[in-house]
Amino acid sequence: MIEIINQGIGSSFQDLGRVGYKHLGVGRSGAADRPSHGLANRLVGNPESMATIESCGGLCVRLHRHATVVVTGARGTIDVRHGPPMAVNGSAHLPAGAEVTLRSPDEGLRYYLAVRGGFDVPPVLGSCSLDTLAGIGPRLSSGDRFGIGPDPNTPLSADLGIRPPLSTLIHMSEGPRRDWFTDEAWSLLTTQGFVVSASSNRVGARLTGPLLERRHNRELPSEGLVEGAIEVPPDGQPIVMLADCPVTGGYPVIAVVDRDHLPWVAQARPGTTLRFRHSGR
Repeated sequence: MIEIINQGIGSSFQDLGRVGYKHLGVGRSGAADRPSHGLANRLVGNPESMATIESCGGLCVRLHRHATVVVTGARGTIDVRHGPPMAVNGSAHLPAGAEVTLRSPDEGLRYYLAVRGGFDVPPVLGSCSLDTLAGIGPRLSSGDRFGIGPDPNTPLSADLGIRPPLSTLIHMSEGPRRDWFTDEAWSLLTTQGFVVSASSNRVGARLTGPLLERRHNRELPSEGLVEGAIEVPPDGQPIVMLADCPVTGGYPVIAVVDRDHLPWVAQARPGTTLRFRHSGR
C-alpha cells in the first residue's frame, strides 16, 4: 500500500489516456509528457499503459510495504526518509516505511512517479487519468491510501534512464485557420518569443507576447480540436492546447505543435520563453 502524505501541486493519476470517447465529448487526457510517463513505467518493468502520478512538486508519499519506485520528467531534488537516496530517472528499491518527497523542480514542470506493479486505482471509461477539465477519473488527495498491484514478473533492464534535454524551440505546422491571420501575425509567431503564463494548466499553455492579428473579426462556430493546437482568442495571445483540452473549440487555430515537441511545451515552466518554427510539414 502507498499513502499520500501531501498531494503537492497539480498531482493526479495519469496514464496514456482514454481513447474512443470524443464523440461523447470526452477528451483523451493522460500524461501531459507521455515520453516521461512511459520511461517511468519502463524503468520499473511496468507496461507503459499503467498509471503514474503526475506532479508539479510537493508530492510526498509513504510506502507501507517494500517497493521499487522511480521518478522521471522534471529535474529536481528527491528527498527520501527511511530509505536509500534517489535521483530523477533512477529506480530505487525502498523498504516499508520509506517516504518520498518531490521538491519543486529546478528544470521542467512535471514529475512522473511510478511504482513497480502500478497503483490499484479504478479506471473510468477505460483510463485511470484524471481529466481536470471534465472532472472524470480517479482523484488523489492527502491522506488517501492506494494498493500496489502485483509484481509484473518482468526483468528490470536498467536502473537509470536518459532523456534528452528540454528544448524551448518548438516545431509546428500550419493550422486549419492560418488564412484567418495576417502575414505579419504568422511572421511574429515564427520569429518572436512567447512567454508561458502563470495561468497555464493541463488544459493549455497560455502564452504572452506580440499580438497575433486576424484578417477579419468573424465568429467561428465550434469545430474539432486536437492536442497541440495553437488557438488564438480575440486578445491575440495564443494558447497551446495540452492533454486536458476540450474536443471542440471556437477560436481559430493558427498552427499545430508537432507531436514530438508537445512534451517540451508541457514541461515549460511559467516565465519560460518558447520560440516556434514552421516544420514544413
